[in-house]
Amino acid sequence: MTHAPAPRIQLLLVDDHNLFRRGLKALLAQDERFDVGCEAGDLGEALRCLAQHQPDVILLDNHLPGVRGVEGIPALKDAAPRARILMLTVSENADDLAAALQAGADGYLLKTVESDQLAETIVKVMDGESVVSPEMLTKLVSAFRTRPQAPPTGSETTPAPLEPPRPGGPSPDLLSPREREILLLIARGDSNKLIARGLDIAETTVKIHVQHILRKLGLSSRVQAAVYATSHGLV
Repeated sequence: MTHAPAPRIQLLLVDDHNLFRRGLKALLAQDERFDVGCEAGDLGEALRCLAQHQPDVILLDNHLPGVRGVEGIPALKDAAPRARILMLTVSENADDLAAALQAGADGYLLKTVESDQLAETIVKVMDGESVVSPEMLTKLVSAFRTRPQAPPTGSETTPAPLEPPRPGGPSPDLLSPREREILLLIARGDSNKLIARGLDIAETTVKIHVQHILRKLGLSSRVQAAVYATSHGLV
């Protein structure tokens, strides 16, 4: 009995550099998991693509003509509510990273990423994970570590997605010694592969530990876990 192949992940590429965009399209076309259904050089062209194609994942550059990528995320989400958005940019600015994640981006990668890592990140984002380049995750944690505490306003507001967990939330004591060790390595920006290599355990074991950490602490992503570790003085 033969099984039908899994449907390809539909992609939209948004980047104003034609040469880079075409090279990226050619690269992704070599992977049978992906199908680049549309490409755009600016936000307006991207929205016109979305009027006819509904991608699973949008690869979005930040430096676009007219409107920056992070500023266009709300419009892209309105046009394609089910699409995941993965920033793929040269910007190593922590403010750009924070702005992208606050706007609803599901991941943030630098264009220096290796091709196989890019492919795996697309799959992870498609599966609902939030992925940030290790170099940028370290900057994000540092930004939260040095950010002054905002004074209370006296009125309730909806917490931003990256707001550090409030005091009184789940305690780090809920974690086993191994889970605390892995949490610190996540906060340092290590990938599952690096953690597995450093602790001499299987990468699948690391993934299971990460799932347990997120569940015990009531978190939804590695980014939140890194911020949690910093805000609770574990780093």
